[in-house]
Amino acid sequence: MTTTDDLLPAARTGTLVGYGRVSTKDQNLDRQIRALTEAGCIRVFTDKLSGKNTDRPELAACLDYLRPGDTLVVLSLDRLARSLQDLITIVGDLRRREVGFRSLHEALDTTTPGGRLVFHVFAALAEFIRELIVEGTNEGLAAARARGQRLGRPPAMDAEMVERARRLLAQPEETVSSIAKLLGVSRATLYKYVPELLAGSGAPGSPAVDQQAG
Repeated sequence: MTTTDDLLPAARTGTLVGYGRVSTKDQNLDRQIRALTEAGCIRVFTDKLSGKNTDRPELAACLDYLRPGDTLVVLSLDRLARSLQDLITIVGDLRRREVGFRSLHEALDTTTPGGRLVFHVFAALAEFIRELIVEGTNEGLAAARARGQRLGRPPAMDAEMVERARRLLAQPEETVSSIAKLLGVSRATLYKYVPELLAGSGAPGSPAVDQQAG
């Protein structure tokens, strides 16, 4: 969890390091690289991956390259983070390492008082959104329970299917495998919902003994 101390401004005493990203291999990184270089970055790491992709090797390499006093620079916030919470997490981690963060498009800089204030607001907003989601989810679950609605995954077999399986069970020519195939379920599911099959499968002459079983 990000704390107030995590968002204190970091003193910029070291190197500017850039990170750029485009979503597909067909897109061009030249504009981002040029802007980051003009901003003073001595090295720029780049990924050609969707922002939804959690495995961004060049971002990982960039974060590993940074040292205390350095500043990470991006063209815009969406080039770095997948969500507001992701952004807060990354910037908080940088702060704990005494690394600054700067976004050119949004003019955010955690080495300044203004940047510190903005990230205070971002962190508070992210926490507020998280609490709203949790509260809304809990209220939705409570309302569903009050209506008698079943929660979670639907059962593999409903009451009608179980009754049909039992009727088939009484027919000598039917086996466990044939009944399961007919109902579109696995043998394990059939045994679970029609437990008398287990008892019957051990009895000689039982009508639902699976002749294919070894």
